[in-house]
Amino acid sequence: MAVVLLMAGGAAAQERYQKVIPPRRYEEANKEVKVRPLAVLFGDSITDAWPIMSPEFFTLNNLIGRGISGETTSDMLIRFQKDAVSLRPKYVVILAGTNDIAMNDGPISLEHILDNIISMCQIAKANRIQPILCSVLPAYLYRWRTELTPAEEIVELNEMIRAYAESADIPYVDYHSQMKDERNGLQENLGPDGVHPNLEGYRMMEAILIDFLK
Repeated sequence: MAVVLLMAGGAAAQERYQKVIPPRRYEEANKEVKVRPLAVLFGDSITDAWPIMSPEFFTLNNLIGRGISGETTSDMLIRFQKDAVSLRPKYVVILAGTNDIAMNDGPISLEHILDNIISMCQIAKANRIQPILCSVLPAYLYRWRTELTPAEEIVELNEMIRAYAESADIPYVDYHSQMKDERNGLQENLGPDGVHPNLEGYRMMEAILIDFLK
């Protein structure tokens, strides 16, 4: 019956079905990690593309990327144990939240987004891994959800993340203030689609992040 329903529902049903089970994209790659990484960079498509766009940043600094395109903080929390904790890094760098604001999994409050981020930090700390929290990158418009106006929600969420980081003695990496334009969107030279960095954008992020990885 499940198969029949899945076939009848088409691509949308397939996508919903895949959300039910924990992602296993990195299952084999995780088994191949033999040396403890300095840090796991954990997130969505922005983190997913980073080691592809700038592989030397990862290899030279003993970093591992564990991003999955389209994921929300709820998705990330499901796989946090497998794709971050199990690799035993010194740091886990969490960059998350823009797909929640884009409502990729439907409406969600900023408080719930923060709760998911806090849960990941608590799991990391319980396993003697230092979490590092990042601001959500600026975005004035989501091209896949043009009816939304995310810029100010991102600013508000970032303030919530910053406040929690300060209260929990967790480092906070502020990409937003250095990458935003006058509309609180992503500077065009840093990412032409307004959401995802290009190589120049990643280079800026690397320069900001590297001082936190000691």
